[in-house]
Amino acid sequence: MKSLFIMIGMAALTFVLLKPSINAANAIEPFPLPEFTQTEQNQWLKSKPLKVDELRGKVVLMDIWTFACWNCYRSFPWLTDLETRLSGADFQVIGIHTPEFDYEKKRSAVLAKMNEFGLEHPVMLDNDFKYWKRLNNQYWPTYYLIDKKGMVRYRFIGETHANTTKAMQIEQAIETLLNE
Repeated sequence: MKSLFIMIGMAALTFVLLKPSINAANAIEPFPLPEFTQTEQNQWLKSKPLKVDELRGKVVLMDIWTFACWNCYRSFPWLTDLETRLSGADFQVIGIHTPEFDYEKKRSAVLAKMNEFGLEHPVMLDNDFKYWKRLNNQYWPTYYLIDKKGMVRYRFIGETHANTTKAMQIEQAIETLLNE
């Protein structure tokens, strides 16, 4: 019986030590989410033009992507699964499509790629890089987590897949923000 308790204790300790935690490097100095730079309907896909105030009360995962980026579209299965799992929560995904190449600036091409990958969340076209610059962004994909008060609190950079340490860190950060 004593060895059973020791085994259970060791298993619990192993879980605590190996459980992915939010990487401190991903927590950033909080700053207010900048207002969206595009206000015309033709600059938004699958949504009317959004305003930052409309997002208050929700945790927002902002995905900075471009459709020619392999790392971006390899992350979409995880992203759409996350949206499905959190569909009943105060959670919203918003895409910011900032093109790397000129051919990625066509609204119809972005919409076709969104449909191909099954993306149903709002996407703002950032063809002029204004929003990219407001965020001081440098990479595709980059995920920003915004709390219910509209403050950007976390930044995660790079391709993300389900059940990886990075995905678990992002999901833990989302859970933390949802519980605040």
